[in-house]
Amino acid sequence: MITELKYSNTNTYLISGSNGSILFDTGWAGTFPALCKLLGDKGLRLQDISCLMISHFHPDHYGIAQEIADKGVNIVILDVQKDNIHGYDKVFIKEKNSAFIPIDDKAAEIIPIAQSREFLKRLGIDGEIIHTPGHSDDSISLWLDNEKALFVGDLNPLYELEMHKGTQIEQSWNMLLKLAPKKVYYGHAKAAELKKGLFRKEAAATDIYSLVKLITKLVDKGYSAEQIQDKTGADETFITDVSRMYVTHPNVSVQGILDRIEIKGR
Repeated sequence: MITELKYSNTNTYLISGSNGSILFDTGWAGTFPALCKLLGDKGLRLQDISCLMISHFHPDHYGIAQEIADKGVNIVILDVQKDNIHGYDKVFIKEKNSAFIPIDDKAAEIIPIAQSREFLKRLGIDGEIIHTPGHSDDSISLWLDNEKALFVGDLNPLYELEMHKGTQIEQSWNMLLKLAPKKVYYGHAKAAELKKGLFRKEAAATDIYSLVKLITKLVDKGYSAEQIQDKTGADETFITDVSRMYVTHPNVSVQGILDRIEIKGR
């Protein structure tokens, strides 16, 4: 069973197996009370979660990891991630975020990614953990066999794939798409349902260029960013960038919009 937990700017997921459960990602330091409240609202308890996995060690994904661990939840770190655990602790220190507690490495469980199927089996979950670098060197994705579902953290969304030809991002996606996923759960974008490689969405876009054209047409029709996101499954930040470029640069081409967004480093 998959439960989406929305309590911060980072999408968090609870995956429940027959013998345990995984909390996949967390929010920024300071969001621990919000997580506990949401779990309570859903009739869930933090103490009943077996383990916590982090898709990658960026501040908005592991900010409350140790607070969760202090309540009895085991932090599981893949061997491909162990050198990156504390790489962004300095961000919290610099902003003087008193809510942040560094991860206790010695208390965390480090498992070889090659043994991920065996580990998940212990929780009653059929699947595997896959190393998917691109957004970061330590990025991992979680695959569920029966649901044909992927949890990819901040791996760039599929609709951006045309912009990342020849990169690690494309290599990671090509590897994941061989699994023929039916649904992709992102770290920030809205979850996308797939069918034969396409979004199961009204007026779906098959590539980044079609997506931009669709967004501009919906802008012309007066749709809000939220309505456009619902129709396309596109990331809200991407929709906002495209809309702004389109409105502020009359007669701009699709490539012109994409070039300006790339310059901004989106």
